[in-house]
Amino acid sequence: MDEEIRYFVTYLEDEKKASRNTVMSYHSDLAKMMHYVESQGVSSIDAITATMLNSYVLSLEKSGRAASTISRYIASMKAFFEYLVRSRRLEEDPSFRLKAPKVEKHVPGILTISEMEYLLEQPSAVSPKGYRDKAMLELLYATGMRVSELVHLSVSDINLRFNWVICRDGDRERMVPFGPKAGAALTQYIDQGRDCFLKKEHMDFLFLNCSGAPMSRQGFWKVLKSYARKAGIEKDITPRMFRHSCAAHMASNGAELHTIQEILGHTDLTATQVYAGFQPHMKSEYSRVHPRGREES
Repeated sequence: MDEEIRYFVTYLEDEKKASRNTVMSYHSDLAKMMHYVESQGVSSIDAITATMLNSYVLSLEKSGRAASTISRYIASMKAFFEYLVRSRRLEEDPSFRLKAPKVEKHVPGILTISEMEYLLEQPSAVSPKGYRDKAMLELLYATGMRVSELVHLSVSDINLRFNWVICRDGDRERMVPFGPKAGAALTQYIDQGRDCFLKKEHMDFLFLNCSGAPMSRQGFWKVLKSYARKAGIEKDITPRMFRHSCAAHMASNGAELHTIQEILGHTDLTATQVYAGFQPHMKSEYSRVHPRGREES
């Protein structure tokens, strides 16, 4: 059974481009599961049954494991067995009916998809400021990045050819994809708007204010508030609500929690568990799980 885990780890590293921490987390979770089934006399992956996995989950609950930890183990098992079935190493998925326990966490405030789409329509598409604001809002929603990461972006952090952005949080960095709508807004801003704000020749910050200085967190907050009022949104909208909305909308469209963890830059999956309640089923492709990750038909 170790061989199947090795195949899965290789898949995570080579195809999913998962971080080292995520790979280690999967490996640790699956090793615990394998230890349990081996203690039950099982030596091959195709001998693992749904009943056995359910017994494993019950044993975790009896041992006093936190609901968030058990949910993470179940998410790891589901991803593992889904991979085995998809790669035809296994005929049936024994984890299909496993359900994660309820994690008692405060559900973050989010905008509905229709509210978010209406908000994103507010910046004017005929002025440098409108181009800038549109690009900021679209990118923030597309990636779920923190506002501190947004305002510290450099022009060189954006790859418009492959629609990737490098986000930095302290000494950690990650690459996050964005969809075509964010790409179009960024292209328009960089090509037609940014030079209008530029006062210094060698300024590399992506988003600038009217004085030519880097956009600040407070400056962005004011921009967001003005468009929320213009859109008639009565919720007490905050920049962090964009991050929560991105994650919740992806989860509701089928994103795996590990995918959301990677995009948001959470070091531990337990921080991502708050979005588990939005999941109807499990898929992973970004273009299929982000509301603005698809090309216009």
